[in-house]
Amino acid sequence: MQLLRKIAFPFSLLYALVVHIRNYLYDNGFFSSKMYKTPTICVGNLNVGGTGKTPMVEMLVSHLQHTHKIAVLSRGYRRKTRGFGLVTSDSTAEEVGDEPLQIHSKFPGIIVAVDADRQRGISILEDTVNPDLILLDDAFQHRKVIPGFSILLTAYDNLYTNDWYLPTGSLRDAKNQAKRADLIVVTKCPPDLDSEAQSQIRRKLNTLNGQEVLFSFFAYDDHLKGYKDGMPLEGLTDKKVTLVTGVADPEPLVKYLGMQGITFEHLIFKDHHFFSENELDLFNSRPYVITTEKDYMRSKGKVNRLYYIQVRHEFLGNGHEIFVQKLAAL
Repeated sequence: MQLLRKIAFPFSLLYALVVHIRNYLYDNGFFSSKMYKTPTICVGNLNVGGTGKTPMVEMLVSHLQHTHKIAVLSRGYRRKTRGFGLVTSDSTAEEVGDEPLQIHSKFPGIIVAVDADRQRGISILEDTVNPDLILLDDAFQHRKVIPGFSILLTAYDNLYTNDWYLPTGSLRDAKNQAKRADLIVVTKCPPDLDSEAQSQIRRKLNTLNGQEVLFSFFAYDDHLKGYKDGMPLEGLTDKKVTLVTGVADPEPLVKYLGMQGITFEHLIFKDHHFFSENELDLFNSRPYVITTEKDYMRSKGKVNRLYYIQVRHEFLGNGHEIFVQKLAAL
């Protein structure tokens, strides 16, 4: 893998050049961007995948759904349809994507829509459902829309400042575009990350005046959901368990399950992978299958004894209070 990354280095230079030219054209008005009448909050990253964008959108929804008429707009990555669509109780992951389906399943009272064209998606939402707040999922690099507030996520173990451009690294946008973020959240931190380590990261990120940096870690539920009424996670300590993951970075979950004393085989698939019939048959041959909530959206109703574990962001220190204050000021 390291050899392939080195071989791909010239292509990463070309990719970086294209990214910088594109941003220059937007920054200097050669390409146009649009701000909409409806307030928008953008959640995104500079790297590809694995920073916890969907749990962050869910955190925003949980805080704002009682005071705002919210719509979530997502691309619906890897869905097998095109154009604009509303997520309903009858939607499938193939039709709308696993992450939008997950958000709608958890918050059925809000509007969730998909459209790769964010401008078109916002316009349709304004014309048809008239929300008073639109959350843009995974849209930081979509320069055609100027959001009212931007949240940039970067993983503790892969800060964008330490990364390099695709395909050698995982950067899909220029590091200097972090300047457009109002709030930067360092995710997947160790729960015991001390203040000195946080200060070192802040210095490394070299943020601008007015930019706030918060730190969060993944917190997993101790009660599994899915099959029947679910079960306590500790109920699997003496069972033959299979973990199925099709996410960008399963390592935090793998580590968490190991810390809970659960022994398991791990079947790893690419992010957003749609499981084949043979793969589903394999899962059905196992007595207990655990998966992520996102993977559950692509496999529910197809696998027996299938459980999923929910994950959420929790902030370190007084991060939660600062986060709530930022939202209240919008």
